[in-house]
Amino acid sequence: MAINIHAMRAIYAFEMARTWRTITQSIISPVLSTALYFVVFGSAIGSRIAKIGDVPYGAFIVPGLIMLSVLTQSISNASFGIYFPKFTGTIYELLSAPISHVETIAAYVGAAATKSVMIGLIILATASMFVPLHIEHPVWMFLFLVLTAVTFSMFGFIIGIWADGFEKLQLIPMLIVMPLTFLGGPFYSVTMLPPPWQKLSMLNPSVYLISGFRWSFFDTAEMHVGISFTMTLVFFLVSLSAAAWILKTGYRLKT
Repeated sequence: MAINIHAMRAIYAFEMARTWRTITQSIISPVLSTALYFVVFGSAIGSRIAKIGDVPYGAFIVPGLIMLSVLTQSISNASFGIYFPKFTGTIYELLSAPISHVETIAAYVGAAATKSVMIGLIILATASMFVPLHIEHPVWMFLFLVLTAVTFSMFGFIIGIWADGFEKLQLIPMLIVMPLTFLGGPFYSVTMLPPPWQKLSMLNPSVYLISGFRWSFFDTAEMHVGISFTMTLVFFLVSLSAAAWILKTGYRLKT
């Protein structure tokens, strides 16, 4: 069966066009918010903590800030992207179109992930103006960035289908994802915690994402990079399977 490139391109282009129409909300706002995090935490805490390991604190928090923004923006972009057609009723045109479930997911998730990667790279460029940065493993850095953006865009896609109101779009991101991300070590190393809390932190998926991404910058992390990459890949496969099942069965779409 041939891939319906035209349909995928149409969905992708429509979602990207929405980004440029709302560029202040889609790109400028999250970049400015992250810059404020960097200034506040870098100045307030950085004045008391010079280094974590061999890494200056200002540089240490950069990977965590990028991950924090990429996680939240990926979920937000993808969830709203699929929820809006549900809200307006145009989702039925998509369901009856000659496009497969995987192609639909790839188009929506691809657009959301593209936006998140763009934001992550802009934040990286912005941070480099405040602190000197040297990326030890640039290929791995980009791979972690893309994989995280795609994975959480997939998760946001699932949330967008599950939600039956605008308030539910923010329920899981605000009550679950955001707290877990802040507790995943974006501003500190989990090795600084007491041993019981270190073990408890291993249950937090954000720890693996941030640790692996930080390793790509400084060649040092709380755990082996293979563990971080494997955990991210597992979450991606679980999210992909769930999204494909939802489209195949019509869960929350055909009622």
